[in-house]
Amino acid sequence: FDAAIASGAAQSAIIAIIMSWIAIVLYVWVRFGSVRWGLAAVICLIHDVVIVVGLLAATVWIADTALGGLFGIGAFKIDLAMVAAILTVIGYSVNDTIVVFDRIRENRGKLASVSVMALNSSVNQTLGRTLLTSTTTLIVVVIMYVAGGAAIRPFSFALLVGVLFGTYSSIAIASPLLMGFRKALVLVTASATEESDA
Repeated sequence: FDAAIASGAAQSAIIAIIMSWIAIVLYVWVRFGSVRWGLAAVICLIHDVVIVVGLLAATVWIADTALGGLFGIGAFKIDLAMVAAILTVIGYSVNDTIVVFDRIRENRGKLASVSVMALNSSVNQTLGRTLLTSTTTLIVVVIMYVAGGAAIRPFSFALLVGVLFGTYSSIAIASPLLMGFRKALVLVTASATEESDA
């Protein structure tokens, strides 16, 4: 955290991020009728935030290298603008994930659970839209990073990393998590049935 941010502001930022995750779990749970959809979405968001914060921390070491000089990477700190960037990444990533989840729900139809075929078909159907949206967003963010000046560069860096990994997590992590949760639920149910029979 930047020295200008008091410990109270840092705690408020962390609380804001956690509260946004809880609200997203509740919203997705109501929208899709199962808590596993919300948990899958939030696990992806946690993944995205951890990567953004981790790469922000890594800029301290990269800043003084030739790579840091080449790409204009400074020793970025977490300030209020950076918290806004992280919350923006959360919003962007959950939007991408909801689009994929919505298509999965449509392809699932009236079935109680999601099949591998419905999941693969849904990801393939939304892939073009997801990549086009991410590409157009990345064009703007790269221009902001290059031409926006030093004041906006940390914000742009967080958005750049967040959009890249948010797109990746929406495609490659969120949907497989649904299958993983379904398989775990089947195993737990089978185990509970065996115990009750015994």
